[in-house]
Amino acid sequence: MTYLSLKVVHMLSMVLLFGTGLGSAYYKWMADRSKNIAHIAKTNRHVVLADWCFTTPTIILQPVTGISMLHLHDIPVQTSWVMGSIFLFVLAGACWLPVVWLQIRMRDLAYTSQREGKPLPLLYWRYAKFWFWLGVPAFIAMVLIVILMIFKPT
Repeated sequence: MTYLSLKVVHMLSMVLLFGTGLGSAYYKWMADRSKNIAHIAKTNRHVVLADWCFTTPTIILQPVTGISMLHLHDIPVQTSWVMGSIFLFVLAGACWLPVVWLQIRMRDLAYTSQREGKPLPLLYWRYAKFWFWLGVPAFIAMVLIVILMIFKPT
């Protein structure tokens, strides 16, 4: 692949990663606020699906295309903005992995509550709180990565 095609894939996957994460967070948060179990169950199902369909592939594409572009331009991985981006990417990933686990558990809890006609258990809301707060550093890390991608400070 040429540098330009790698850059296009890198930028588009970054937009998809950032957009999917922010969109999923918004719709899940709004569904939870509605207290409508059917809506919550359906939204959680879609959030988990979006992570597998969009987030997971972009998490793979980002480092592959990024490292490939560095290699083509002979930019050392030890460059400060690259190291900063890698650190932030790992931080976001460290938040995302438990978020995925929480999303799957919340999806299952919401589905069970809907099927049995019962309210969501307190565990659901505890998971939702952890999910929200894990999203904060992940979101900040992603914003900072985009800034580093654009400005590449030395």
